[in-house]
Amino acid sequence: MALMRSSIRESRPADLNAIYEIVNDAAQAYKGIIPADRWHEPYMPMDELRREIADGIRFWVGEDDERPIGVMGIQDKGDVALVRHAYVATAAQRRGIGSKLLRHIEGLTGKPMLIGTWKDAHWAISFYERHGFTVVSESDKNSLLRKYWSIPARQVETSVVLADRRYTKR
Repeated sequence: MALMRSSIRESRPADLNAIYEIVNDAAQAYKGIIPADRWHEPYMPMDELRREIADGIRFWVGEDDERPIGVMGIQDKGDVALVRHAYVATAAQRRGIGSKLLRHIEGLTGKPMLIGTWKDAHWAISFYERHGFTVVSESDKNSLLRKYWSIPARQVETSVVLADRRYTKR
């Protein structure tokens, strides 16, 4: 394997198509895993991505030799920060760029951090647990998803929320 010269930088408007491609490539892992009524093609349409950015999600791009290979967003929600839309291109997975992005995002805020993901996305849950996040109780999950996310009830029932140490200590 070639030595990767990876870097992390804040996204620019010119990255919109790369973010779209990375999200929809990596999200193929959910096909057949998440409930069929929550899957659609593309997984994140361009207009949804634009709405997420307009709603305050700041994306960070992980690059390999200046080529975008991963993305992760952070969204300030007042008393907490949310990790949003964390994806690494399929061909670039398992090389540490997701970990690098997460460490970078964690360093951007002193606020407690929360992550929502699909209940059956065991690989994603394991990734976050390896990085110190803990799955919250079902009742906490339900109230957190209603308070901080704008997602349908069906997605609430089929998701989990993970919290960092800052959240669990409060």
